[in-house]
Amino acid sequence: MTAASNRPLLAGRLLAIVGIVLVAANLRTAVAALSPILGRVSAEIPLSAVVIGLLGALPPICFAAFGIFTPMLVRRSRLEVVLVGALVTIVLGHLVRGFAGNVGALVVGSILAFAGIGVGNVLLPPLVKKYFPDRIGLLTALYVTTMSVSTFVPPLVAVPVADSTGWRFSLAMWAAVGVLALIPWAGILLRGSGRKAGPSVEEARPDVVRSLWRSPLAWALAVTFGLSSLNAYAMFAWLPVLLEDLAGVSDATAGNLLAVFALMGFPAGLLIPLIAPRMKNVAVLVYLAVAFFVIGYLGLLLAPAALPVLWVALVGLGPILFPLALVLINLRTRTHASAIALSGFVQSLGYLFGAAGPLAFGILYAVTGGWTAPLVLMIVLALSGIGAGAVVARGRTLEDGA
Repeated sequence: MTAASNRPLLAGRLLAIVGIVLVAANLRTAVAALSPILGRVSAEIPLSAVVIGLLGALPPICFAAFGIFTPMLVRRSRLEVVLVGALVTIVLGHLVRGFAGNVGALVVGSILAFAGIGVGNVLLPPLVKKYFPDRIGLLTALYVTTMSVSTFVPPLVAVPVADSTGWRFSLAMWAAVGVLALIPWAGILLRGSGRKAGPSVEEARPDVVRSLWRSPLAWALAVTFGLSSLNAYAMFAWLPVLLEDLAGVSDATAGNLLAVFALMGFPAGLLIPLIAPRMKNVAVLVYLAVAFFVIGYLGLLLAPAALPVLWVALVGLGPILFPLALVLINLRTRTHASAIALSGFVQSLGYLFGAAGPLAFGILYAVTGGWTAPLVLMIVLALSGIGAGAVVARGRTLEDGA
């Protein structure tokens, strides 16, 4: 056993563990805080269905775009310095959204917040590797769990806070979480702990990347990841409004139901990475996710007021595809270079697919004036996962020509 493996968890690393957890707490708040109070915002800043769709599409677009640029930023500076910049950007984004006087400012504030989050998404794994090489599994589980909490808490509190203090404070208050996250990293930089070279944010080899465009496995994983992303961001943008219209619930109840949707990802994130490597046929999980989506959307379409909690919970279980795709990236590659290349391919395309969800949902709602066409679209798209499941179930690796 190495000395590193015997090192106490917090020995000289208390600021780092607090910093990593607080960064994770910032990576989904901006995504989940707006949609429950859209009605309040629209009363002061008129928002069309297309604008709401755009706001819902911005997270995956920004995550894909700014995640690509993050390795270049790190090569020119240090992990900690880039992270501080990302946190400052998130804080500014929350504040700009809270003080927005028009649609343009609301969009700009959202872009700032999501850009900072996109950088933070990429930086957390190498930060864990740098400060906790002996506790990678533990710290990864800790920050993923914290991200789950930061996803379902905002919908729970958005409406009550807006009732008591107004929608502007309800949006801007999340800047405080970003300021808190800055404190430990500022301390680390001031004491010089960040000077030691850490792991780089690696880029994939160009020849491996080019081969991915011809790989059925790569495309199947991109579809799997993309279905999860598309459904998640479409629901974060539109579910509260849909439930208020179809199920006749209040905006507070709709916010609580959005929290239920987000909460369903919590057990999936913990269990799927443990279950999938032990399964002979992982396609079962893909087909199960498709069934969750289809039944949940059919329930919202045919009997929305009967059991809204059940329908929302089922739709929320569909994104088990997210942790599954991340696990399969490692299970379906044999080399480090291939894993890096496949991860970049799957996540970039997947987030681009995800961006189409809120936009398509909003455009169909605007054109048809109802929710039937958007929900039918989500059902049809979910069924495309059946083909992807058949491909990822073959068990061949990328190096074998899968």
